[in-house]
Amino acid sequence: MTFTAMRRSDHGTLQNMLGTDLNELATAAKNLANHTFMLTGLGFGTSILEWIASVAAIYLLVLDRTNWKTNMLTSLLIPYIFFSLPSVIFSLFRGEVGKWIAIVAVVLQLFFPKHFREWFELPAAAVLLIVVAPNLIAYTFRDNWVGLFICLGIGGYLLQEHIRASGGFKNAFTKANGISNTLGIIALVVFPVWAIIF
Repeated sequence: MTFTAMRRSDHGTLQNMLGTDLNELATAAKNLANHTFMLTGLGFGTSILEWIASVAAIYLLVLDRTNWKTNMLTSLLIPYIFFSLPSVIFSLFRGEVGKWIAIVAVVLQLFFPKHFREWFELPAAAVLLIVVAPNLIAYTFRDNWVGLFICLGIGGYLLQEHIRASGGFKNAFTKANGISNTLGIIALVVFPVWAIIF
């Protein structure tokens, strides 16, 4: 066998190996996409949206207590947080940590009512609600469609009120701080819709 024929043979083998490797990479990429889609459909996406919705509700609650100052019934964010809070954080607040936070909040309210600012009342109410809620509400209603429909109702109401207060859907995105507020409220609606569908 001549040197040129040997080089052609090695080149052909190299092309076959490269083609096989590329086929295996394509198969691996397809499997990754399929598994990602399955995880998203089976709850992985729901848990991410649950975290996003909870953070959005807390953000809107803090925003309303600081500089947003709206006429909407933002105290509805408290039951929304109760029903949408991820299980890890909810369990933490149901335990000793939440009890200590609740006792500090009650003591501050009792002995220092003038210093217990308005912006601290609703977060303290959220912690108290999580700590003292009966197990039937805390674990049964929270983890099924009842809690999701409550979250959907609250999110839909707040979105409708926000759009009305902004003067329309377009204005909700164009006013100062409108984009972040509107996206936060939309996140409150997207989570329960996604969880109910999947």
